[in-house]
Amino acid sequence: MTSISELYELFLQNSIVCTDTRNIIPGSIFFALKGENFNANTFAAEAIEKGSVFAVIDEPEYKKGENFLLVNDVLKSLQNLAEHHRRQLKIPVIGITGTNGKTTTKELINSVLKEKYKCFATKGNLNNHIGVPLSLLSLTKEHEVAVIEMGASKPGDIEELCNIAFPDYGIITNIGRAHLEGMGGFEGVLKTKTELFKHIKLHGKLVFVNVDDELLMENAKGFETFTCGKNESADVVGELVSGDEELVVKWNTKNNMVETIANSHLPGSYNFPNIMAAICIGTYFGLSKEQINKGIENYIPTNNRSQVIKSGSNTILMDAYNANPSSVEAALENFNRIKAEKKSIILGEMLELGETSQKEHEHIIALIEKMELTQTYFVGNNFLSLREKFQKHSYFKDVSELLEFLKKSPIHNSFILIKGSRGNKLERLSEVFNSTV
Repeated sequence: MTSISELYELFLQNSIVCTDTRNIIPGSIFFALKGENFNANTFAAEAIEKGSVFAVIDEPEYKKGENFLLVNDVLKSLQNLAEHHRRQLKIPVIGITGTNGKTTTKELINSVLKEKYKCFATKGNLNNHIGVPLSLLSLTKEHEVAVIEMGASKPGDIEELCNIAFPDYGIITNIGRAHLEGMGGFEGVLKTKTELFKHIKLHGKLVFVNVDDELLMENAKGFETFTCGKNESADVVGELVSGDEELVVKWNTKNNMVETIANSHLPGSYNFPNIMAAICIGTYFGLSKEQINKGIENYIPTNNRSQVIKSGSNTILMDAYNANPSSVEAALENFNRIKAEKKSIILGEMLELGETSQKEHEHIIALIEKMELTQTYFVGNNFLSLREKFQKHSYFKDVSELLEFLKKSPIHNSFILIKGSRGNKLERLSEVFNSTV
């Protein structure tokens, strides 16, 4: 069996890791992971043929030579290798989790910190038990700080990721109603997300906390903190100047009470805490106000997250990456404040809510019925099942059905909120809105 120390020596010489034979990089080490519907041990030889120097496998029958490295468990070896590599790098690691906004906040923090430091941040949403190890293995000696995003779908996930990444600092964006089915309800979400804080208390330095969030403040009692928010008690105090399409934030610190303005490209007041978190962390790590403001201004939202898109006669607020009761409520609240002659909503169903699903979908429709809207379109079976109870809206079983409808009955001259999770595939609506999303 190949030990972690042996594997690490090989990694230092071949520091590119691949897990998919469709994207093999010459000179890489291939890890033959397993999933519900695949066993990558069967692709190990193909990985070598395509240019991987070594293939890590855990089934002896696939060992075809010296460059096939046999271990007990490929996934565990990947995680142990990442943990070992992280411990060799003496740089501050910031762990970030939360129900909503963690990827946007991570990108904002990265955009700010890289104004002064060689900063690494999790690519995309590689934030699970595979993604976090892959992120850590992308760290090099050149990096001066790292921002590692951590996602969770069941109890214990954040604790597991902390034991791999060993963050020195932690931030929880918020704690809301998501993954309720896997978490066993809201209490499970709360317990899992705060595992990050508990790890920092035992092994790290401090946590960054939004003082306006009572739940986070309650769970940060007894911790060393550096805070931000609207409340004057915070280390970094901010105020939302404007926030319909692009947020403008006025802020100052306890040490420098001269107010300054940060202009962002993010729409929606729900992004105010995300911007404040980046300002807070930038301040703690010694950036000037000018550097912080430049970092905020330089961040351009992409990948269907809080994007404002002009498409013909329509303006689209595209937020089609994540949808749970907490994030949908925040998006609706913000959209309700936007002034426009015609407003429409396209909303995808919320997933992984378990026995609370019908109640949560009914609640969202009830909120929408209090708003002044021209048109409302609901996508997915969880909404479709409520069609008889809430009859004045349009319902579609999936995005394909909605696409066909909109081709025949297009929306014109409207401000449109498109909100849904990746499972809804609402980004496909770009086909009818004649815009690349």
